[in-house]
Amino acid sequence: MSRVTLVTGAGGGIGRALAVAFAAQGDTVVLAARRLEMLEETAALVTQRGGTPLVVPTDVTDGASVTALAETVTERLGAVQVLVNNSGVGGPSAPLWEVTPDDWRATFAVNVEGVFLVTRALLPPMIEAGSGSVILIGSISGKRPLVGRSAYTTSKMALVGLTRTLALEAGPHGIRVNLISPGFVEGPRIDWVISRQAEARGINEDEVRGEMQAMSPLEKLTTAEEVAAAAVYLASPGAAAITGIDLNVNSGVVMY
Repeated sequence: MSRVTLVTGAGGGIGRALAVAFAAQGDTVVLAARRLEMLEETAALVTQRGGTPLVVPTDVTDGASVTALAETVTERLGAVQVLVNNSGVGGPSAPLWEVTPDDWRATFAVNVEGVFLVTRALLPPMIEAGSGSVILIGSISGKRPLVGRSAYTTSKMALVGLTRTLALEAGPHGIRVNLISPGFVEGPRIDWVISRQAEARGINEDEVRGEMQAMSPLEKLTTAEEVAAAAVYLASPGAAAITGIDLNVNSGVVMY
């Protein structure tokens, strides 16, 4: 029987790359996100790569939606072996004093509470099975801050504490918990960040992109596929002794 892997935020970007990478391992991949049409596009790619998709539209900020996700997966597939908490939003891009409480809370609702709700719902069957791998997708932004990114940065850095605590709590049940901190990943989100950074600093977008590339010893941005490859490794038997870590996957932009 193939391994069951669940990826939140699987409709595009890093989430889609994660789903495809686990599909290449022959996994049954549960695809969770809000937009059905994007999940269906990912499902087609999963099938092409040799995996078996299960599409479950889910709003990770809604407790009832998350409960329905957990019940559907458990009833149809049993316990998941790999849970990848990837869902995230960019949040507002503004100085802290201009960020509204609603925008702040909306960022945390997805980036932190969504991780809590999904993990809380999916862990009991994993604990009963006595094994599993939980992977959280964070960010290097707390280590290499950007102007106007306080809500996003704070929400993603909260996942470091969650990862370490959960690793202690779940370890005795045979479950490993790790965090990946990507940085400057090519795609629409970094394009948006670059645009807002250029606007905030009064420079052009090419300058901002060039600065980001120059921060890397490899002189490159990171790809979603490179992040996904790290997740596949962390979920593999080869990483059996790795838990509670914060793994930088950012082309050397941050080395601690």
